[in-house]
This record gives sequence, C-alpha cells and structure tokens, in this order.
Amino acid sequence: MLTIRYVAALVSAALIGAALAAPPVRADNIFGDVNCGQTPSPACQLTAGTRPDRPTANGKPTTGIHDDSGAADSEFGCRYVPVDYPAPSGPSPEPGGWFMVLCSPDGKDPDSHGPVWVPSGAGTPPTLSPEQVAQMARKQLQLPAPAITASPSGTQLVHLPTWLWLSAGWTDSAATASVPGVLVTATATPVTVSWSMGDGTIVTCTGPGTRYQADADPKASSPDCGHTYRRSSSREPGQAFAVSATVHWTVTWSGAGQSGTFPDLTTTNSTTFRVAESHALNNGSR
Repeated sequence: MLTIRYVAALVSAALIGAALAAPPVRADNIFGDVNCGQTPSPACQLTAGTRPDRPTANGKPTTGIHDDSGAADSEFGCRYVPVDYPAPSGPSPEPGGWFMVLCSPDGKDPDSHGPVWVPSGAGTPPTLSPEQVAQMARKQLQLPAPAITASPSGTQLVHLPTWLWLSAGWTDSAATASVPGVLVTATATPVTVSWSMGDGTIVTCTGPGTRYQADADPKASSPDCGHTYRRSSSREPGQAFAVSATVHWTVTWSGAGQSGTFPDLTTTNSTTFRVAESHALNNGSR
C-alpha cells in the first residue's frame, strides 16, 4: 500500500525593522519574526503579525477572524477529487484510485497536493489522521508580532526604572483545518516574554507587562516587568541599546476525539533604547 504523502510549502515571516518612537517608546512592526527552529523539521511554515490583506476592525488590520474574546482564528477545509491517472507500477497494486487533495477552490495553496493513490475501502471517502490534519491547522496559525512599549518616553535614564509591556502581540491564536470526517483546531498560547535589554541583561516576564500610568511614582518599578539601566548607551552603536522582545508560545491541538501538542514557537520584535546619565529626577511626565 502506498501511503498518502503530506506536502507543504514554506511560508516565511519577514521581520520589518523597528524604530524608536515616543511617547512612549514603541516598536509596532506589521510582521514579527517566527523562530521555527524548534519544530520537527527546519521548514518554517507559520506567519507572524498582521496580514495586510485581512479585513480590518475599527480601522485596524486584524490577524484573522476574531471572536468576542479577541483571539484570532482561521478555518479551512480540504477535499479529495478523483483524477484520471495511470495506475501505480509494480506487482499487483491494490485496487483503488488517484485523488488530488484540494484545500482551496483552485488548489493553488500550500496544502493542496497530489495525485495520491488511495486504496479502495469500505465505500468511505479517503481521509487523513487527526494528527495530520492538526499539522495543517498549525501551519495556518497567524501569530501576532509583539509590539514593544516602554516608559519613560523617549530617552531612558540610568538608575530610573524602565517599565516594559507589550501593547500588542499577547493573545491566543487558533486555526481550524478539516477533511471529510476529521476537524481539528490548533491553538497557540503566549506563556512568557523574554526581553533582551542590550546591556547584557535578559528579563523574563510571565505576562505582557503593566502599562505605566501618568500618576504613578516616577521612581517606582514595574510590578511585573521592568529593568533599571546601570550605564548609559553613549558607547553603543548609534548611542542606543539594541532591545528585543521574544514571546514564547505553547501550541496544542484537539479534534476527532484526540489531542496533542506541538513544539513551542517564538515571535520576536526589536527596537532601540537610548539611555542617558541622570543625576537628579525632575517632576514631570515619564
């Protein structure tokens, strides 16, 4: 028996250069960088960030179809279409037929493939296993790029706490795939975010961070995600620290009475922080 071969095309996620903005400091790239090095193969099959060709909500691009919870999701299905193709060579092939697997109306998508030889069964249509369908759903995940935000606005100050948070890029993302008889949903959930501060420090936070409020004590540290620079960035390239935020995602799937997990994924975005010496704090906004 010949097995059905699963063929996938690569979809790269581009990282667009981020810039420092104020107030507050913010890196708001359209696309983030997805690290697929932890997947079973070196093929990177996920996109990250906002799809410019997606519909908009309240004037802002979305990463897919959103429900009331704000989680992004997408859904697609595949079907088998019989085609006229020579029978496989070799001794006594099992009775069956050739089929194309079409996952879009025209078949011009990464998941459409074939022809594949499907042996005759008990009159039931050919299908894929739930895990194979889960792989298809995983590739449709649209992971949002992390949007870096910090306070003080503009230039950071030595010995003054910097508050860190993500103004976007921290929301579950789900995608559903189906073939006749099998429907599976894959869900990516953000777990932690690692901040590389450019001065050799890595800050790991278990949430997106807390937004700084204008009436807060300017000398107070963030309750859950922050950093205090001990030296200026005057000797760094461009006189600024290169800063990045990397969100770590867990990926699970369920459907057709089964469930499982995929290797974790990451999305990354970057910006620069200019840090200056300060010997006194003035009363003013951050």
